[in-house]
Amino acid sequence: MREIKKIVLAVLALAVCFLTGCSRHDNDERYILVTVNTKLEYWQSAQAGLTKAANQYGVKFDVRGPDNYDPADEEKEFRGTFGLKPAGLLVSVADAKIMQPAIDDAIAAGIPVVTIDSDAPASKRLFFVGTNNVAAGTQGGKRLVEKLHGKGNVVFFTMPQPNLDERLKGYKDVLANSPGIKIIEVVDIKGDAGNAFDRAQHYVGAKNAEKVDAFVCLEASSAKSVAEALKRENAKDRLVIAMDTDQDTLNLIKSGDIDSTISQKPFTMAFYGLQSLDMIHHNKTDLTKDHSADSFSPFPAFVDTGSTLVDKTNVDFYLQAREASHTK
Repeated sequence: MREIKKIVLAVLALAVCFLTGCSRHDNDERYILVTVNTKLEYWQSAQAGLTKAANQYGVKFDVRGPDNYDPADEEKEFRGTFGLKPAGLLVSVADAKIMQPAIDDAIAAGIPVVTIDSDAPASKRLFFVGTNNVAAGTQGGKRLVEKLHGKGNVVFFTMPQPNLDERLKGYKDVLANSPGIKIIEVVDIKGDAGNAFDRAQHYVGAKNAEKVDAFVCLEASSAKSVAEALKRENAKDRLVIAMDTDQDTLNLIKSGDIDSTISQKPFTMAFYGLQSLDMIHHNKTDLTKDHSADSFSPFPAFVDTGSTLVDKTNVDFYLQAREASHTK
């Protein structure tokens, strides 16, 4: 009877291992995410997604890249992973022109590459997992028009990054049908939220400056700084629309200092991205093939992880979800 129990337990263990895929993974199997601004809360959420996927498959992961906005350093970090022979690479592209040759070289070296968050569509990356950023900009644009009642001046805060350019396009597409709303300036914050603070303070503090009715932040770091600048100048009547759902942004929506934000899913991007790379690694796919032109390709061109407008009506849901994720 004891021997039968041992056999049953062994069979069950093998079945579990087969179902979870654990038997196919090597001890040194590693997936790496490369990005910029690695200290942002946004990328901490992505790291949680990597952790869950890595634990599920019993593999290793690493996050690399500069803690500031430095596309050249990102490219250097990306190329530096080649010698580690990773099972796959995820990359959020800061500068598509800089990263495209590096991505193509990784593919040529037999390393699968999937872009997340920000894409390099002209590269040989296998596919993109992330937000439909034009659609996210459209969501924000509709909110902007609604809150300004179709009339007013607006300043945007951004950086020269593919996903941010797409968000701006989404806003501009909406504003094309609202001639009463004028874009006064599109400010490149150069990776420093302090630049957003200074420019917002200029527009609300200078006596002769043209009045700005709304400030739109296309990336995560600047909204808190803009809200603080308006508070100091007693200009809390101006509209602020943010991007992403870090703790400070959600709290400022709750307090009324920020009107709304567009929520993305960095956890999902990273989780699905690692899952996809694991599948690709273990199915020995021909990486050099042009999958974008293949009607029978196993890969999509784009996996949309979704976006949602967050304002006072639903901010408590996001705050509670954050609290729950930090108490697990």
